[in-house]
Amino acid sequence: MLLFVPARLLSSVGVGAPPPFGVVQGIGVALTVAGVVLALSCVLTFVRIGKGTPAPFDPPRRLVNRGPYSFLRNPMYVGAGAALAGAALYYRSLPLFAYAAAFMLAAHLFVVAYEEPVLRAKFGDDYAAYCRRVARWLPHARASTGKAEGGAA
Repeated sequence: MLLFVPARLLSSVGVGAPPPFGVVQGIGVALTVAGVVLALSCVLTFVRIGKGTPAPFDPPRRLVNRGPYSFLRNPMYVGAGAALAGAALYYRSLPLFAYAAAFMLAAHLFVVAYEEPVLRAKFGDDYAAYCRRVARWLPHARASTGKAEGGAA
């Protein structure tokens, strides 16, 4: 989803090599790197703290509330979306940016319709308290300290 589809989108609209490197490409690279680092740190946090993985066949067994999950409930999706948006900037590709936006919309719908109800059922009051403290998509000043209650998977 993060490599094959964007590559197909770019080739379908005739985008090959990126334009000459400039400020926009530099911002795109920085955004892509930041998104990848965020997403990878989420995977490591799932393994280290949650004792599981992002894979549905081995989800975290414990609520994760440290690392990136102390600032956002869904930092893995945010990291992936940032990486896609950065690639769109790098290539100056409107179709790739539209794909990044569609990815984030799909992630939002999945989180609201499936992931949050499952986590609420699995972790109960701890997850409800976490949701009250930590924002879904954009960090705010009252982010979790990562202590008592858990976080989103």
